[in-house]
Amino acid sequence: MSSPRNALGRGLGALIPAVPPASARATGPAPAGASPTEIPIARIDPNPEQPRRTFDADQLERLAESIRVHGVLQPVVVRRADSAGDRYELVVGERRWRASKQAGLDTIPAIVADIDPQDRLEVALVENVQRRDLNPIELGFAFRALADTGATQEEIGRRVGLERSTIANHLRLLELPRSVQEDVEAGRLTTGHAKALLQVTNLERRHQLRDRIVRDGLSVRAAEELARPAPKPAAKRRTPIAQDPNLQRLGDSLRERFQTRVRIQGTTARGRVEIEYYGAEDLQRISDLLHGKTGVD
Repeated sequence: MSSPRNALGRGLGALIPAVPPASARATGPAPAGASPTEIPIARIDPNPEQPRRTFDADQLERLAESIRVHGVLQPVVVRRADSAGDRYELVVGERRWRASKQAGLDTIPAIVADIDPQDRLEVALVENVQRRDLNPIELGFAFRALADTGATQEEIGRRVGLERSTIANHLRLLELPRSVQEDVEAGRLTTGHAKALLQVTNLERRHQLRDRIVRDGLSVRAAEELARPAPKPAAKRRTPIAQDPNLQRLGDSLRERFQTRVRIQGTTARGRVEIEYYGAEDLQRISDLLHGKTGVD
């Protein structure tokens, strides 16, 4: 990987040197410098380092329809994939390339750039960050790929114009199971929800909290409250009396029933039960359970 650069701040031009003009091959399009040239779509291959993992079918169709009407308004960026110049490899603009194929175009305007293969990921990542086209998980995988080349989190941050803490937070998301990552990619969970789930080390409890977030639409703050470990009891001068095993079992049963924190204080003769809730919807859910209403999960 090349030395760290403030690529995002200087724009893609700092990363993409144009190929000097050259004589056109008799059987192919003329190579271009800073100006785009029409290149057959069938001769362009996708970028193997593309950080974007998902392409929304509806968005692609809308873009394809726009291209049918207005054409491709911004050229893609490609690099020559062989010395003969018969094949090209996408560096920037895969969505436009896909939509152009979907629109039935034979050629697409492209700028041919001199980009080293090892810099493909960095260039594609900077372009997607600038456009805010990547979801948090895609960013995490892209940052991991850069880290695998030996770059530190600070170096990655400088290259893409983001704070080191942002890089670290996205990499932490990859510690979640793939099913939860897919929730983030699909928009069922926000980055804040995912960070809250990372606080839960017990896998079963984490799964339960994930289900509650999706089912009840919990806010990030509510999810963070539920994710926090139960506070340790304050130290007492007197040796605490062990809780009645029957009350312990009852507490466990109530926590399982209400899927929230439940505290029982006192003895079987006298005491109190505290049930925590987070928001009006959560209170209504617990109220329904207390009243034995049917149809409540």
